[in-house]
Amino acid sequence: MKKVVSIHFLLCQLLVCTTALLNAMEPKNTPDTFDQLTYDWTRTFAEVLQLTNQKHYKPATIDEAMMNAMDAFLNTLDQHSNFLKPKVHQRMMESTTGTFCGVGIIIDNTRDSTRKEKDQYLTIIDTVPGGPADKAGIEPMDKIVEIDGKSLGGISTDEITTWLKGPRGTTVTIKVMRKEKPDLLSLTLTRDIIKEQNSLSFYLKDQNIYYLALSTFSQNAVNQVEELLKQATKNKYKGVILDLRNNSGGLLNAVVDIAGMFVTKGSVVVTTKDKNNKVTNRYPTTRNPILSDMPIFILINNYTASAAEILAGVLKIHAQKGLTNNLHAFLIGTKTFGKGSVQEVIPVSNNCAIKLTTSLYFLPDDTTIQGIGIEPDFIVERTMPLTEQIRWFTQNYGREESFKNHIKVHVTDTAPNKATSTPSDQSAKRWSERAKDLLQQDNQLRAAITLINLLGTARQSCPTLVANRDKAIQFMRQHLITNDTQLTIEQVP
Repeated sequence: MKKVVSIHFLLCQLLVCTTALLNAMEPKNTPDTFDQLTYDWTRTFAEVLQLTNQKHYKPATIDEAMMNAMDAFLNTLDQHSNFLKPKVHQRMMESTTGTFCGVGIIIDNTRDSTRKEKDQYLTIIDTVPGGPADKAGIEPMDKIVEIDGKSLGGISTDEITTWLKGPRGTTVTIKVMRKEKPDLLSLTLTRDIIKEQNSLSFYLKDQNIYYLALSTFSQNAVNQVEELLKQATKNKYKGVILDLRNNSGGLLNAVVDIAGMFVTKGSVVVTTKDKNNKVTNRYPTTRNPILSDMPIFILINNYTASAAEILAGVLKIHAQKGLTNNLHAFLIGTKTFGKGSVQEVIPVSNNCAIKLTTSLYFLPDDTTIQGIGIEPDFIVERTMPLTEQIRWFTQNYGREESFKNHIKVHVTDTAPNKATSTPSDQSAKRWSERAKDLLQQDNQLRAAITLINLLGTARQSCPTLVANRDKAIQFMRQHLITNDTQLTIEQVP
């Protein structure tokens, strides 16, 4: 009975702390209702615990049960609020230092752990170059279904990522589901220090275009982007393609610094507002821009989220409204994710913490991206490369040469024989080489190149047609034919 009384006392303490913390989340005109409801249901919770302790066949693990209960409560508020257990909190703090030990994967942060029937796995968006997952042959869109024998259904993404992290040299075994593979792949990865690799850049020589991809935002990314943009300006490239696809965000200060390379010094990149619509913070740029009078096409998709959406949105607004002179920024791809909420990690007792949504981001035109996202100027859906099966059928069927008794014509082949690559050759390719192969099959990238060429030609031969951003978009839309373009088709009599 003494144990039950102590539990009741702890719950009363929890009631006081919870009321103080969450009172601010309700409208000001209903504090009494909130306090009363909280007290009533906390009392019910205490009764359930007492009965469980007295009558349930299996003894309860009270600390784990309490943490899960608090996590379930926070999950009801919004998708991004949750309870951080001690190990989760500790490793989250370690990961913000810039280096940590793990397997080196970029995950799909849209996963919903509360929907057990849907999210039994963790989708891999990409791998960190040279990391354990990269070396093991993990591919984008692989799905982790099990870690060290534990299934992932109902487990929060934050907790799953802590399972993948650990001391350098230790191993973790994962089971991976891969499209078109009938069996699960079992891989044992050795954890290593994961170094920041935030950008990847290529020069498209024939088009005189510079390509820059950002996977996340950090101070290291700021330095990389600054150096690359200086090169682009110095060499007078025809245009720059900034790839923000699959970029789930990062440090807000890094976004402000990068935005400052494009927009006028002192421009407000984003503001935050609390539940009372009161501005809590403003984030202006503090540097002079680098890129001037050079078109920049920004690739976005449904995995472009949070800080990446802010950068895409602020550049679009400044170009659209003429807030920055000579900024020619255009968005191409598909609508972004729509995460415009701000989370604070607040430490609580027992070495735990809560991640709580406390405000929303607002762009310079006082609009929020929360639940809305950023619309591209040019909608171009990604068409994936042909699958291995389709390539096989294309090569072996539907051609005259596929018939065994087809007439063969002898042709002298003067071209040198190309060495065929073996699977081992493919796995040995450096990450940057694999990225080049993917870009070769990237229709969204090709559309961006086409638009840069269209704009460049028009600015030289008929500048009045692209005198401002609206005219430029109209002109390019007329000449870019995509899967979404409505064709006017008339029958010839």
